[in-house]
Amino acid sequence: MSPGSRPASVITELDRILEPYGGLGAYARKDQVSHRYLSEEFRQLEQMATIYPLIFLGVAVFLLQVVISRLIATEREEIAILKAFGYYNRALALHYLKLVLMIVGCGVGVGLLAGFWLGHHMSELYMDYYRFPFLLFTLKPGNLVFAVAVTLMAAAFGTGGALWRVVKLAPAVAMRPEPPAHYGLSWPERFGLITFFSQPTRMIMRNLGRRPLKAAFSVVGIALACAILMVGTVFQDAIDYIVEIQFGLAQREDLTVTFVEPSAYRTLLSLQRLNGVAHGEPFRSVPVRLRFRQHSYRTAIVGSLADSSLHRLIDENLKPLAPPLAGIVLTDQLGLILDVKAGDTLTVEVLEGKRPQRLIPVAALSKEFIGVSAYMELGALNRLMREDNLINGAYLAVDELHLPGLYAALNGMPRVAGTVARRHAVTSFYETMAEQMLIFTFFIIFFAGVIAFGVVYNSARITLSERARELASLRILGFRRYEVAYILLGELLFLTLVAIPAGFLLGYALCAYIIYYLQTDLYRIPLLIEPSTYAFAATVIILATLLSSALVAWRIYHLDLISVLKIRE
Repeated sequence: MSPGSRPASVITELDRILEPYGGLGAYARKDQVSHRYLSEEFRQLEQMATIYPLIFLGVAVFLLQVVISRLIATEREEIAILKAFGYYNRALALHYLKLVLMIVGCGVGVGLLAGFWLGHHMSELYMDYYRFPFLLFTLKPGNLVFAVAVTLMAAAFGTGGALWRVVKLAPAVAMRPEPPAHYGLSWPERFGLITFFSQPTRMIMRNLGRRPLKAAFSVVGIALACAILMVGTVFQDAIDYIVEIQFGLAQREDLTVTFVEPSAYRTLLSLQRLNGVAHGEPFRSVPVRLRFRQHSYRTAIVGSLADSSLHRLIDENLKPLAPPLAGIVLTDQLGLILDVKAGDTLTVEVLEGKRPQRLIPVAALSKEFIGVSAYMELGALNRLMREDNLINGAYLAVDELHLPGLYAALNGMPRVAGTVARRHAVTSFYETMAEQMLIFTFFIIFFAGVIAFGVVYNSARITLSERARELASLRILGFRRYEVAYILLGELLFLTLVAIPAGFLLGYALCAYIIYYLQTDLYRIPLLIEPSTYAFAATVIILATLLSSALVAWRIYHLDLISVLKIRE
């Protein structure tokens, strides 16, 4: 087509010219199945390129804010001394800004190299799956500038508040240690529960009660890491569920045989006589355009037997749904596209043969995760077409031991256009949609694990820096090493146990949001979160906590009491 021309007008004229010669109807590139797969795939990539960076940048903003804020809190005395000696606020803020820019610069450099490497390998992945002759990955300068700018903006947003605290910090106030924000009783003490706990446990409760904002930030960071881990594993659960329902309950045939053209019903008998065929069921497929009010959609009506046992329809409750003797059954996704429900009447325009148009009531909606189709009983579909008992192919249940000979026999039949084995269809499904998603899943889980460890370890490490003098004082007063370690690590463990349920709720919301934006006409991903997903996320968080606790405990056990307790002048 020439640039600027309208496909609809050309299609109308083509159909008018070719109708006397048996033309089946022209269609635009946007309706071609291969083009639909690619366009939906690229749309999903665009969604992922928006959603996942926002999640990870949000976590990065949080980490920078926590790290820089607590770093400034631990260096408040040094900041006060520098201000007292005449350093301007601008110079001190610039010092910490340079630290942030150094961190961000290293991250941007590593990210650009990793992004270029991953993009190159991703283009090879698509070349392999979609059989492209070539697919070159290029890093455009505009995208490069945009990525760096967004990263710098996230860093500025995460550290702006901390830098402002450096500016407004008064020297006379900062030279003294920061006093506790609250001296009152903690809530367990108010209810008389304090007598049930040991002295170190009381210290944990009092510290949490006096610094609730700090505890809340730690809980949010750990919860975010838990949520990202759930996002990384939810796709595996959904894919396995799709395969189980689609190829276990609905499409149970071993082979699908399609004919070159509609054939007489007796052709099925020839297939059933082949060695290795245990059972066969016919089907008829007719291209149609379905209309309801202002909505229309081009698809195919598949006709099958009312008592079909190989290729079945299933309802919302995953129960078998027989094609009605009168009426049409739509997939749930097609019902959403056309905005119809059971009981509405559709206008069906057949796009082959005599092209009849009929008003047909919607009998029910079926549940499917792959494709968008309509279904009728085989006899009703043939009556719609004003034809005898014609079929386009058959679903076969076969003995796997006879598959090689059966393939040879089918390939020798001139009327047979092709065969599809369910086993190969499942394999192909995993090699396309499933494997691509699992590659994303691997990287998400990897980065989420790094974030989980980073959040937990940073929280523990900075808390140790803040309370090193306090813990050393307790050691001097007679507390044992394990008691001192328990005061710090018990608080960390408590925050982790509180953060895991919060992470479950946040993870469920993130999974629902992402899956909603990844739905397509070609396949739908169900929001299915197995208990194993929750268990995996919690296990990684707990392991990160234990590893961080071990590293911090080592530092506590080797704490130099003299250097920590000596007075700074």
